[in-house]
Amino acid sequence: MIIDKEMKAWIDGASYEELLRRWRFAPSGDPIFQGETGDYYTKVMAKKREEIGPGEHTKASKKIGWEK
Repeated sequence: MIIDKEMKAWIDGASYEELLRRWRFAPSGDPIFQGETGDYYTKVMAKKREEIGPGEHTKASKKIGWEK
C-alpha cells in the first residue's frame, strides 16, 4: 500500500469527529480521498464509527452540522 506517511499519521491520529468534519467539508479533489489513501481513510473512518457507536456518531454529526 502506497500512502503518504504524513496523511496516514493524520488519519490514524484523528478522532472520528475530525474525520467526519474533513469528509463533509474538504474541497473537491482533496488528495486525502484519492487512490489508496482514500480507501484507507474510508476504512479507518468506518472502524472508528463502529467503535463509538450510533449515539456518539449522531452527536458528532449534529455538532459538525452541514454548513461551514
